[in-house]
Amino acid sequence: MNERSSTQSPHDDERLVPVFERMVATLREQAWCVIPDALPHSLRDDLHSRLQQPDALHLRAAGIGRQQDHTLAPGIRSDAIAWITGSTPAEQAWLAWADALRQFLNRHLFMGLDSFESHFAHYGPGAFYARHLDAFRRAGVPAASTRRVSLVAYFNPHWLTEEGGELVLVDPQSGQEHRVLPELGTVALFLSDEVPHEVRVARRDRYSIAGWFRVRTGSVAL
Repeated sequence: MNERSSTQSPHDDERLVPVFERMVATLREQAWCVIPDALPHSLRDDLHSRLQQPDALHLRAAGIGRQQDHTLAPGIRSDAIAWITGSTPAEQAWLAWADALRQFLNRHLFMGLDSFESHFAHYGPGAFYARHLDAFRRAGVPAASTRRVSLVAYFNPHWLTEEGGELVLVDPQSGQEHRVLPELGTVALFLSDEVPHEVRVARRDRYSIAGWFRVRTGSVAL
């Protein structure tokens, strides 16, 4: 793997502002947004290179639930994942980009996001993820210390519609479905406890990063 160590820190890149502003403007109007070509190209290309060596990522079959409730559920999801820890320059640059976005969302939407977690994901031919929410409300209030905003970034050049693997976002107001091709550089952002979504069956290898901005216990997310 040949990762570029000269990737500029996203915190210092003013070119991110127009992309982040589009995200904020859209999220003010609805619970989700999709931005093509959203990632800085150097970051996009470094992460794409990393994903081309899946054996080095030590991907494992994904499950559902957390901690003691975690279990494999091949009837619900059949992707493989590896959590991102910042162990390479590409991962560090990704986490810095995500943190810059977290701060931007907090500054402009007052969301109280205080942490971020993410993993690489590989959907082989035939893999899918059934419709679900990333978080659940309790008594009409987002649960404490939970996922508030979900993020997905894609790393698949020249993806064709007939290859499947679309992310399907369900608008919580209208119930309309919005299909997102997992094309290289596209980023989807949506409210974790409001937007049902699924991944349709992929017909070729499909690579992405899924991440979640979280709020801590006692935080109030607006």
